[in-house]
Amino acid sequence: MGHNLTASQMDLDLENIFQEPESFRPEPPKESFVDYERVDNKGIINLRLVGASPLWGHLLWNAGKYTANYLDQHPELYRDKNVLELGAAAALPSLICGLNGAAKVVSTDYPDPDLLYNIQYNVDHCASKKNIVVKGYIWGNDYEELQKEVNGEKFDLIILSDVVFNHTEHLKLLRTTKDLLAKDGRCFVVFSPHRPHLLDQDLKFFDIAEEQFQFKVDRHELVNWKPMFEEDEETVEIRSRIYSYFLTL
Repeated sequence: MGHNLTASQMDLDLENIFQEPESFRPEPPKESFVDYERVDNKGIINLRLVGASPLWGHLLWNAGKYTANYLDQHPELYRDKNVLELGAAAALPSLICGLNGAAKVVSTDYPDPDLLYNIQYNVDHCASKKNIVVKGYIWGNDYEELQKEVNGEKFDLIILSDVVFNHTEHLKLLRTTKDLLAKDGRCFVVFSPHRPHLLDQDLKFFDIAEEQFQFKVDRHELVNWKPMFEEDEETVEIRSRIYSYFLTL
């Protein structure tokens, strides 16, 4: 015994053929929170991390914690001065600078709505938020919107924490840094080798800084922390490294 379907019923059935059941796709990862304990018993920052990010902003990396620790111990680098963070992710270093009396902190990352919302959330829940502004910015693009936040001036401290892994963007990142760094300013660069076989490419960032952009490059420190992931035992020592440098003009 057959079924007689109207033309409209047939059209509706054909439309539903390609619809996925509601449970077919897993829910996207939800945001998470991590407590960062400031140095010298200065308190705890409850940091919000995005649920997922192709730019790796969903984790608080060792380099980010190292950067925050160092800046918390050396507020003289930026107190009453202008600070720019490029590739801020959860923006922990930006928050530390804001808490320790920077004149203005411009915290930037790729203009992805989830990333920027997350940074803004952390700023809004920070004890010091009046001196921190969040901006979406693509390295190498026009600087007008960034400098507008500091009355057209340049930045006394530029923070590059865990961004040199992006090898294709080295030239844009260095051009942006050179153009926005004040004459007597300093750029603080910190990174860990996430891909040990590409460490030479990470370090090439500093060769380019010297040879093509005439930066003075000073290696500040090399320390070893426990790697964030248990992976290939042969690469543990390399992955445990945290490199830090200062660039000056």
